[in-house]
Amino acid sequence: MMVNPESIPVVNAWNEWDPLREIVVGSATGACFEPTEPGNRPQVRDGSGAPFPKGLKPDEAIARANEELAGLVALLQAQGVTVRRPEPHDFGRSLKTPAFEVENQYCSVCPRDVMITLGNEILEATMSRRARYFEYEPYRKLVYEYWEADPRVSWTVAPKPTMADSMYRKDFWDWPMEERHARMHAHEYCITQDEVVFDAADMSRFGKDVIVQESMTTNRAGIRWLKRTLEPKGFRVHPVHFPLDYFPSHIDCTFVPLRPGLVLANPERPIREDELPMFTENGWKLVEAPQPVLSNEEMPAYCQSSKWLSMNVLSVSPHTVICEEQEKPLQDLLSSLDFEVLTVPFRHVFEYGGSLHCATWDIRREGTREDYFPSLPYQPVA
Repeated sequence: MMVNPESIPVVNAWNEWDPLREIVVGSATGACFEPTEPGNRPQVRDGSGAPFPKGLKPDEAIARANEELAGLVALLQAQGVTVRRPEPHDFGRSLKTPAFEVENQYCSVCPRDVMITLGNEILEATMSRRARYFEYEPYRKLVYEYWEADPRVSWTVAPKPTMADSMYRKDFWDWPMEERHARMHAHEYCITQDEVVFDAADMSRFGKDVIVQESMTTNRAGIRWLKRTLEPKGFRVHPVHFPLDYFPSHIDCTFVPLRPGLVLANPERPIREDELPMFTENGWKLVEAPQPVLSNEEMPAYCQSSKWLSMNVLSVSPHTVICEEQEKPLQDLLSSLDFEVLTVPFRHVFEYGGSLHCATWDIRREGTREDYFPSLPYQPVA
């Protein structure tokens, strides 16, 4: 459907692939190492058992990541996309609330984790970790700007959880692997089901439909809140699960829609069998991503994400995708699927837990809300 660009609201993004007009790219400035807390136990990847570093990231690590983020900004601007950046934030400050304390905050490299655009609405997620409680603050000035600029823009803030000890399973990280695997197949993770908890990066937009991964960062109460909040506005919210992923967190390294009818799927994390018909019976094709260039052991020492950051691509349009520079097997696959593939180096950003999709928050795309699932074989229940 052709849309007059001047008629597009200031905030407008109904899916992950429509032609991109405006986006926020994150920043590593002021970033800190992730602190150990009930929802997160970061570990050095080299197997040495060395204690995980604390406090501010070294200046050189921040500079390397910011150089790559600047490269993404330049690439997007060359495609005619308006790029915005987060406000500076003191992530080195400790936090103390009536329910918890944490020694420092994290970073603003990954706006996708906390902010999501759903049509003409901006939604701020709850977040699931204490160090990320105030991670919306670097984007608040931008949100006010968008909200003031266009009366069609709405703004919803999810209820903040207490993040008290009772919100987490204290012994989760100490479970033997056999017990952890058994409980994870029952979708029981480090967060309990008592409070509304979700990260925006566990959500993926398909026009009228939004899928939400139940994970270590999104619980069933969070999915229920999203259903009750979004479905009266005309969306359909579907929980999804990937049973072979023992540490699920954020869907954009597992199940990535590229254009109508096509999803890039993680071969090691297939979608649950009873949830697959939603896609296959509506004409969607799932194509498996190739193995990443880096193994899990070769990922940056302080990165807490898996090798499947390779899948974390950013769509500029239904025909153009940005891919990490060294991921040649994925680039070849995308080219064979008739995409124009743009590349940018992004390996140093991996240390911050994200890649191209994670490090961005799309504000404005062309297009309107479409129904890509006219025949739903089942109605999921959150």
